[in-house]
Amino acid sequence: MAMREVRLREALREAMSEEMRRDETVFLMGEEVAEYNGAYKVSQGMLDEFGSKRVIDTPIAELGFASIGVGAAMAGLRPIVEFMTWNFAILAFDQIINHAAKIRHMSAGTIGCPIVFRGATGAAGQLGQQHSQTFESWLGQVPGLKVISTIDPYDAKGLLKSAIRDNNPVCFMEGEHAYSDVGMIPDEEYLIPIGVAAIKREGTDVTIVTYNKMVKIALTAAEELAKEGISAEVIDLRTIRPMDYKTILESVKKTNRLVVVDESWPFAGISAEISYVAQKHAFDYLDAPVTRVNSADTSLGYASTFVDEYMPSVERTVKACKAVLYKL
Repeated sequence: MAMREVRLREALREAMSEEMRRDETVFLMGEEVAEYNGAYKVSQGMLDEFGSKRVIDTPIAELGFASIGVGAAMAGLRPIVEFMTWNFAILAFDQIINHAAKIRHMSAGTIGCPIVFRGATGAAGQLGQQHSQTFESWLGQVPGLKVISTIDPYDAKGLLKSAIRDNNPVCFMEGEHAYSDVGMIPDEEYLIPIGVAAIKREGTDVTIVTYNKMVKIALTAAEELAKEGISAEVIDLRTIRPMDYKTILESVKKTNRLVVVDESWPFAGISAEISYVAQKHAFDYLDAPVTRVNSADTSLGYASTFVDEYMPSVERTVKACKAVLYKL
């Protein structure tokens, strides 16, 4: 199979463009997606190819254009709604949670909402408290939503194509610092099923579960641990809801130790859910308590020194893995 190198933004663009060529009901709308080619240049050139009726610039009014997208999906179209950042999407949560996620249930299955909400998530350095939040755990709690979070170009293209074809509302989370990240993808069309995790590195001594840009932290930590003879298995969740518990548990039963690296706040987050599932279904296999590496339980300030202390790091991940191995 022929492979080629692309950036994350290019992989996302290819996914949207291929699906728009395949299905005329698919369209893109959002802030600066058309004339400006996207805030992160994800939609570059799409206006020229598909025209202003299918690549639509919106006002800075997230609740308003999310409402239009939900209505269009209920009427039979397949909108892709881009938020410049998921931080801004808080304004649209009423539509995402109270309408998109619930309409199938409220209508006894007679009305669907095949819509993709996508955009950048998480901290990206010195952007201040209102622009540095993660929302995977928030949206992952909502029945009726599917939540995908990835920065790998190969995964992103295959999962976004699956999300666009899905008949349920999907929240697609992309790392703001990762749009220039490079990866290999096939020349041929491919899809990745929603709800399947990826083992990014195989290991035998400790399992590290993570997602989005924390995968880079985990893989670097695994390399550092390998220098000391410690073999770490790294699992990229890719999908937050539905979560691939099977892959996590099978790994834990092999390594007998689990570290969860999660950029979100520690209270009631994804790492807490994984810890619960591990102790419920793999308690007899655990040789140490599950350990979590989270962001600090506070808002992220602007100062660079605060950013460094706030975020999960390679050093903290290495320390956590050594702790569950009793090698500190």
